[in-house]
Order: sequence, then structure tokens, then C-alpha cells
Amino acid sequence: MNMKKVALVLSGCGVYDGSEIHEAVITLLNLQKNDAQVSFFAPDIEQMHTINHAQGVEEKYNRNVLVESARIARGNIAPLSDFNANEFDALVFPGGFGAAKNLSDFAVKGAEMSVNNDVENAINAMLKLGKKIGFICIAPVIAGKVISNGVKITIGNDTQTAQAINAMGAEHVNCPADSFVFDEKFNVYSTPAYMLAQNTVELDAGIGAMISEMLK
Repeated sequence: MNMKKVALVLSGCGVYDGSEIHEAVITLLNLQKNDAQVSFFAPDIEQMHTINHAQGVEEKYNRNVLVESARIARGNIAPLSDFNANEFDALVFPGGFGAAKNLSDFAVKGAEMSVNNDVENAINAMLKLGKKIGFICIAPVIAGKVISNGVKITIGNDTQTAQAINAMGAEHVNCPADSFVFDEKFNVYSTPAYMLAQNTVELDAGIGAMISEMLK
């Protein structure tokens, strides 16, 4: 059996300023259950800010996205600038505020957002090769900006975020937590995850369905 190679892009460690840990781990689990070989990447940049997750307040000292992401990757991670699309079958972005604060600045600028250069380069390289790209939770806003051109994506059913996606030239599609949206033209997959899911069981249902389809 030909093992699929998948790049998993993290944005830090923790829902409020990095990757949503449940989403990242459940994505990894489903990739490995489908016999994928997973490699972790993250931009080697400073976070937008660092949040004390126990108190919900901003810390005085900031952290590095790659260094924090390495916590989830158990240290086995590379800078996203090293990503080579020729070496992978799929690229996946878990959610968490890091996708909207570190991989992009959607949290600050909404539809006027910009995207980290390494993130944009990785997506465009996969698009050029016609390879599969998955976006989870809030991460689909990145596809809305980078791909645009009517790409069909979902963040669930949040009206304000959906309007921002449509304003960027993408097409938001409402979707329940246990399902996903596939855009055949761009080979792009997305699922709402914690934008709608109430627990890890619902999270696993949507992410699992998306990953299983991506790796067929």
C-alpha cells in the first residue's frame, strides 16, 4: 500500500493564541488511522501575542510559533519555509486563534486580512500541483484569502465570518460539525470543528470524515 504523505501546519500551542490542541491531535489521529505519514510544520515567527490560558489575559513576554508548535509535534517539526509540495500528497491546517492571529491577521483585519508568506507559498504550491488541502475550524478564512475565486469553504454557520469569507471572493457553505465541504475545482476540503462542535466526539466526526475522504 502506498502510504500518503501529509503536512500538518501548526500555528502555536493553545486555542487562544495558537493551534487548537484537540483539533490538532484529532487530525493527527485520523491521519494516522488512515495510514498517512505525517510531517509537522510551522512558521518560524513571533506570535501576535501570548495568552495566559488559565486567566484569559495577555502575557508580558511573547513566544515563537515554531517553538510552541513543537510542543504538539513532540519536537519533530520543521519551519514552514522548508515545505516542498512535491514531497506531499496533502496539506492540512488545524484551527485555533493562531490561524487567525499568526498564520494570518484575520482576527484583527477581517476580510482585509493578509496571510503569512510561508503559508501562502505552501498553499499556492499545492494548488499548482492539484494536490489536496484541508482547512479546519477558523482556518478556512485563509483559503478564502489565498485562493478566493469562488472556492467553496465552510466555518459552520457563523454569519459574520461567512460574510467576511464571501467578501474575499470565496463562497461560504453552511455545514454541520459532523460533516465537511469539498470544492472539487480546487481540491480543497473544510470542516467546522470547534466553530460548531460541542465536544471532542463531534470534533472527531467532522475531522474524521474529512480526512478519510481526503486520503481515499
